[in-house]
Amino acid sequence: MNKFSSMEDDFESLKKYNFWDGNIPQLGFERETYTNSILEYTGNKLIKVLVGQRRVGKSYLLRQLANKLIKQGINAQNIFYLNKEFTDFDSISNYKDVEKLIAIYKSTIQPIGKIYLFIDEIQNIEGWEHFANSFSQNYVDEHELFISGSNSKMLSGELATLLSGRYVTFEIFPFSFNEFAHATGKEPNKLTYIEYMESGGLPELFILPNNQTKRNYISAIKDSVLLRDIIQRYSIKDPKLLEDIFVYLVNNASNLVSINNIVNFFKSNNRKTTYDTVSNYIEYIVDTFLVHKVERYDIKGKDIVLGNCKYYINDLAFKNYLYQGFSYGIGYKLENLVYLEILRSGFDVFTGALKNREIDFIAKKGNRVIYFQVTYILENESTIKREYTPLQNILDNYEKVVISLDDIVFPSNEGILHVQAWKLADFLKQ
Repeated sequence: MNKFSSMEDDFESLKKYNFWDGNIPQLGFERETYTNSILEYTGNKLIKVLVGQRRVGKSYLLRQLANKLIKQGINAQNIFYLNKEFTDFDSISNYKDVEKLIAIYKSTIQPIGKIYLFIDEIQNIEGWEHFANSFSQNYVDEHELFISGSNSKMLSGELATLLSGRYVTFEIFPFSFNEFAHATGKEPNKLTYIEYMESGGLPELFILPNNQTKRNYISAIKDSVLLRDIIQRYSIKDPKLLEDIFVYLVNNASNLVSINNIVNFFKSNNRKTTYDTVSNYIEYIVDTFLVHKVERYDIKGKDIVLGNCKYYINDLAFKNYLYQGFSYGIGYKLENLVYLEILRSGFDVFTGALKNREIDFIAKKGNRVIYFQVTYILENESTIKREYTPLQNILDNYEKVVISLDDIVFPSNEGILHVQAWKLADFLKQ
């Protein structure tokens, strides 16, 4: 089969995934917080870039954006959607193949006016940056480009320079608690929050019938990310060590750790490794959004503290379904969820250091700064003192908040607010 015939076949496959001729691809649960935010940036030459871990719903979001554009009056024939994750398009290997496919689309469908290009998992297309730059800046034929990718470094280095000022990035997370409650039709209360905590926020989890199926699903995501996005991409020499480092980060989420801690842990288990290897492997894992790194910030000195930092899992499903055996209290899970909610709300997040005390989170967005302490239950005076005292020792006038799963809301304590965890998103919107 020659290349052109293969392209014709690719175009036939493309039809079932596009909105042409009245076809409506699967749209999934509508995530209006994202779609409304992204659509505010339409009507220009800015490339809209959706980044996030595999299976958090980027593909559904791209299709939802396309569907909303159609509802706003854009002709469905002017929407071109390609998902490089689908095996139907394995023969599309580089940006020239994509350009040929778009040429066939234009000659066959014959759209009139601006064309909206949606390319999913674009990092799987060799030289994709040339395509993105060319089509987004083409002043003869007008295009608007929406792309997604599963690596935080896809827009770094030379590419960031090439596309400087020409793109806007949106980080996509698993379902928030409010999305979980809405999607499952449950009341957004404490019991639902605990159910969310004990499961996870990856969209497809909710349609799987039992825990074993969910476990297999989460395991497949983990294997796919490690293999395709790290092992193959970086020619990893010790895949087992890579996975074991991921397991270590999952089981130590919410704890202060250092690279040296991890190196010594493996050495104590007769595993030879080096500081540089562990550091590189962690960086690769963080780049795939499986795990988030949180720097430690000295509140008094107003500077980043090198050495120890914290790591949080992008979704608790990895802990809940894959690594349940390790002792891991509900307080740690709660802290992980609080971190994700703050991050999801657009804040930069640090963990705080003040003399010999730790502040769980310092959240910054614009001129707003919030200090957070997170605990499971404010069960007695000693717990209350432990959580409130570090915040009381901060002498500035920024917001200070304690988050817990208590059934009652405690009154303000020296200006320190108490917020129930399942109501955190609403508080952050204030």
